[in-house]
Amino acid sequence: MMDAITKPADGTSPDDAQVPYRMPLPRLSLTPGVSHGPLDGAWWPRCDALELELPALVGSLDPAVGTVTRVAVDPASWPDAPRKVMAPGHVIEVVLTDLATEAHAITLDCGTVGRWELLVIPPDEPAGAASRLLTAAADPENPLSAPRILALAENGRDGENTWEWEGGPVLR
Repeated sequence: MMDAITKPADGTSPDDAQVPYRMPLPRLSLTPGVSHGPLDGAWWPRCDALELELPALVGSLDPAVGTVTRVAVDPASWPDAPRKVMAPGHVIEVVLTDLATEAHAITLDCGTVGRWELLVIPPDEPAGAASRLLTAAADPENPLSAPRILALAENGRDGENTWEWEGGPVLR
């Protein structure tokens, strides 16, 4: 007679066998309160597969902002972006934009509730630089667009030097 309960693999506890897989939380930093700049924060996806990354991103947003129904992305950042992405409970329309102001950004439309503009940090960005970019883009006093922040980062200016160089407040 076979036992219906199977033993977990060696080196795991019985509890490990019962835990369902969950997507890792997105690497996301949002502006607290109302943004006064061109960005509402930053997102550092793990890969360039939008259909894998977008559901975790929209699932982590506060439900009070509404359901994300449409996103606009830069085709250079998302070369194989599908036109629709399945998210928990709904479908998100994906629009490709080639506007220079949208480069390295994702715009999340939440129906009639609002819109989020996030810097998209390249997945292969080193952790230290990505951390500084996450902080700089979420600063409510940030006056810089997504392309400008990334251009300054690529030129070796960190968040603190960027703000001083741009004449803005210094990030600490």
